[in-house]
Amino acid sequence: MQRLLRRPKGNFSRSIRLTASANYFRLVEREVVMSILTSAGLLYGGLCALFYFGQHLFFFRPERLPKGFAYQYPFPFSEINFDMEDGGVVNALHFQIPNSRGVVFYIKGNSRSIKGWGKFARDFIGKGYDFFIMDFRGFGKSRGRRTESILYSDLQQVYKWLAARYGEERIVLYGRSLGSGLAARLASWNNPHLLILDCPYYSFYYHIHRYGFWLPLRWLLRYHIRTDLFVRKIQCPIFILHGKEDRLIPYAQSERLRALAPNNIHLFAIEGAGHNNLPDFPAYHDLLYGILHADLSVIQRA
Repeated sequence: MQRLLRRPKGNFSRSIRLTASANYFRLVEREVVMSILTSAGLLYGGLCALFYFGQHLFFFRPERLPKGFAYQYPFPFSEINFDMEDGGVVNALHFQIPNSRGVVFYIKGNSRSIKGWGKFARDFIGKGYDFFIMDFRGFGKSRGRRTESILYSDLQQVYKWLAARYGEERIVLYGRSLGSGLAARLASWNNPHLLILDCPYYSFYYHIHRYGFWLPLRWLLRYHIRTDLFVRKIQCPIFILHGKEDRLIPYAQSERLRALAPNNIHLFAIEGAGHNNLPDFPAYHDLLYGILHADLSVIQRA
């Protein structure tokens, strides 16, 4: 009986070793998984931090100019500096012609300074309008801290300055690329004659989410610029000009905007145009002339 009850020592020892070995490998496996998850978490957190603190570098590509820089254009203009309440300074150019029909307040894109953007004055002066353009803070000669709310505030202050000289009924807001959402915000607060959006985004948040969908943008993104919300509050007519071959901000985003207020938003596609070359196409100038002069026949032909 004792022989039957006695277990073989070799099998028992082997069972203990196998159990210990399995436990060891499970422990190692758990540590490897935890190490991978920790590394992935640190990497993801690092990318989030990089995006949060570096987004000004990603979204804005300013050209800074010394205070003494002298602008040169073939059209008459004056340089104006606006001193803001928080100590910031906004530098602007005002092109004027005799007997103008009004003024186009041109809100530029996210790159360079008005030194280069000022060339677009010819597209509006030649159509009978004065032309006004400003640099955002941190661009050109403009100085000071830049945030979404500060951008809106600066634009509103400048708009009031123009309204005091022209009256709102003679102000045309023109927003180009990044400036399209800013122009829409400004139009929603005021009552300009017209709003023209050049290659706009549905909202800045929506546009960035197309590329950064893997990031928690609601908490990281400092600029949301909700064009989709602004256009619903705008009372003046809205005209959108957008290149059909735009790869940076696809034409479909303008279609989405038009769907929000189809009775007030008029969308025109520039066939063959991309994001940065609308003025190279005669159709753009025909449309712009028709819009600025309320010439429906020109708009319909275009």
